[in-house]
Amino acid sequence: MEFGLFMNGYLPGPAAHNGAAEHTMLTREIEYAILADSYNWKYAWFGEHHALTEYSHMSAPEVVIPYVAAKTERIHLGSAIINLSPPVNQPTRNAERVAMLDHVTGGRFEFGTGRGAGEHEMQTFDLHTSETKEMWNEVAPEIVRMWEQRDYQFEGQFFRVPSPHNILPKPYGVGHPPIWVGCGNPATFTTAGELGIGAIAFNFEPIFNLKGRMEAYKEGIANCTEPLGQFVNDNIMMTNAVVCVADGKRAREIALSSGRGYLNTMVNLYHSTMPPQPGAVKWPGRPRAIRNEEELDFAIEAGYLLCGNPDQVLEQIAKYQEVGTDQLVFGIPNEGFEHDEVIEMIELFGSKVIPEFDKDPVHRTTKMRATAKRKHPDFGLPLPEGLEVEVIPTNALIPLGG
Repeated sequence: MEFGLFMNGYLPGPAAHNGAAEHTMLTREIEYAILADSYNWKYAWFGEHHALTEYSHMSAPEVVIPYVAAKTERIHLGSAIINLSPPVNQPTRNAERVAMLDHVTGGRFEFGTGRGAGEHEMQTFDLHTSETKEMWNEVAPEIVRMWEQRDYQFEGQFFRVPSPHNILPKPYGVGHPPIWVGCGNPATFTTAGELGIGAIAFNFEPIFNLKGRMEAYKEGIANCTEPLGQFVNDNIMMTNAVVCVADGKRAREIALSSGRGYLNTMVNLYHSTMPPQPGAVKWPGRPRAIRNEEELDFAIEAGYLLCGNPDQVLEQIAKYQEVGTDQLVFGIPNEGFEHDEVIEMIELFGSKVIPEFDKDPVHRTTKMRATAKRKHPDFGLPLPEGLEVEVIPTNALIPLGG
């Protein structure tokens, strides 16, 4: 099992309306991703959301990722997610940006895709969530074709490229960035498996409740004969919460601190495409916090969070492997954590816990990408006759006939 961090620009309370606090939060999340590269974390994911006050002020992962890439060496950097709806991100621009990210990261970019959080977010672009599924279905395979063909054209329901164009740059090296999709409702897990793409799962319920969805994904993967991309990305990435510090007692104090559960009220407010949680409390309702030691023990056992010192957390992780998690990712900063404790968690969990579960130096997606096979020819149309270049600059990287 591999591990990662998830930065989403969470900024609760009055700080959400303070420019200096917003800047501090964004720069800290960048700092966390850079630090993780030195402590065995294999992935850092960045959200894309729009107009979701407090819940997420991270609107442009494609801007943040190149900065982090320049200051790291090994960690893979992913979008969780880039919205494929054409009014939000025009498909040709998406293909260009993702290929460029592939180059500037040296092949370390993970292409997480999706349809957005819900109705409120989509109305920022004069869209409704009822429209976005068909948009994703149309756009996703076309991005792969843009990366391969040199005379791309398309007449679709939601976007068009009416005459042949060579969409540039092409991805770096073998294949293309691994493709993922955000999975909220059960049907999306099955679809992701059948398409041979990774599943990004957000966990707000007991971990064993998700086992059926994970099994449906793996069954879909087993039956995938025509993957969306050039290779099958057989991966379930599960997000969760972790409270891991050297002092196990302090970890439990953080988990029991006032205000925990506030993030869930934001999820229930904005994420209208996800199945509602039992007894869900929407903002501004009072968060359903963990009230005592017994409730905390139940939450740990059920898999709502990991909590304790490294030895205690090591024992708790087994249940995530049992349900089929390939990559376990933690949203940070977690509620109740001070900045220096987040730093401690990244260093401590990375040095004491991760090596016990992930002993392979090669990323799982790197191995899968190495199996890539093209899906489309270079040219979909006949080449015009009589085109022959006789002279190019002497400093061309590849000479004529080379």
